[in-house]
Amino acid sequence: MINIVPVILCGGSGTRLWPRSRKIRPKPFLPLVGDTTLFAATVLRCDPADGFAAPIIVAGAAHVPLVESQLPDDSGAQIIVEPAAMNTAAAIALAAARLPADAIMLVCPSDHHIGDAPAFRAAARAAAELAAADWLVAFGITPTAPETGFGYLKQGAGIAGSAGYRVERFVEKPDLDRARGFLAEGGYAWNGGIFAFRAGAFMDELAQHRPDIASAVLAAVAAGHEDGRRFHPDAAIFASIAGESVDYAVMEKTARAAMVPVAMDWSDIGNWQALHEALPRDDDGNAVHGTVELQGCRNVLVHSDGPRVSVIGAENLIIVVDGNDVMVTTRDGAQLVGKLHGAVNQ
Repeated sequence: MINIVPVILCGGSGTRLWPRSRKIRPKPFLPLVGDTTLFAATVLRCDPADGFAAPIIVAGAAHVPLVESQLPDDSGAQIIVEPAAMNTAAAIALAAARLPADAIMLVCPSDHHIGDAPAFRAAARAAAELAAADWLVAFGITPTAPETGFGYLKQGAGIAGSAGYRVERFVEKPDLDRARGFLAEGGYAWNGGIFAFRAGAFMDELAQHRPDIASAVLAAVAAGHEDGRRFHPDAAIFASIAGESVDYAVMEKTARAAMVPVAMDWSDIGNWQALHEALPRDDDGNAVHGTVELQGCRNVLVHSDGPRVSVIGAENLIIVVDGNDVMVTTRDGAQLVGKLHGAVNQ
């Protein structure tokens, strides 16, 4: 079995799940689905008993104390302290530059919910086998609705001797009509931002397509220093990087893009509506957290950290109470929460 190194990316401004999520404690570090935080759940899914090595965590300095407080004691994790947020291509490259060239990396966002962990691990093993053959592999998440908030992958030809396929093309976030067309046509998957790479192959592709990022990351790592399990890349060199996502920098340009289809009860918990859909609900579609009373309600989410909330006769409503902040929105309005003055200026 290939030993897989989880590379867990921590970041985000905490605006889309305001007021519960904030810059000082964004959603990866909150117990939004069950009693385990999304970050801790990501680490626990990658169990050494299932062929995973100790994880590498990439996080900004402000979040390192949260990372360390939520890591399992026996995780053996390394933490790369990102000097500045330069998007996912540079963050992944920091981890790749710290690993042996033949190490198989499994890149995981720290803020996703995955309800079917065995399906996730099976997909990880399939992706790792492809990555060992120098494919750059994305998880192609089986779509369950015509979502407009995700990019899509178009499945191409099968790759002999594997469970994977070539990626025929990457598709930007579509409008609703196009998303409905993708589901009707079939062969399209959500691009959830989970990838498997051989570290050396990823750095080679990055050097080919974005040599500026590759060279700056390598220089920042070479000039960096260790502090216990923390590694600090050189901040001045890293600041010279023009940040870009791994999709734009590498995946959409490489001739070796592959995908592994997977249905694993996945959600990026990208807003309050997405969290509502990920939570257990009653027969009327309601979900509650805290001291809540509902009468005659349908499709209502109430999340309170203390005050009693009583709701009567409402439908398709989301109410969140966090300290002195109260946020009320329709389900359709949940996409706009991050634009609120309170969220932006938290």
